[in-house]
Amino acid sequence: MNKGTVKFFNDTKGYGFIKEEESEKEYFVHAKGLIDEIRENDEVTFDLEEGRKGLNAVNVKLA
Repeated sequence: MNKGTVKFFNDTKGYGFIKEEESEKEYFVHAKGLIDEIRENDEVTFDLEEGRKGLNAVNVKLA
């Protein structure tokens, strides 16, 4: 499980980005990868999965 902060999330379009705590890398997150509802600046935990354009955050839930 990785830890991070929601940098941006658009409820209407159903996607956003999470910034990982340790590496400062940013990962794409889609609404279908969410367990909990998230908002900007929420602390979350997540797994990574290979997507079409790189790694995506999945199994995202509030920390």
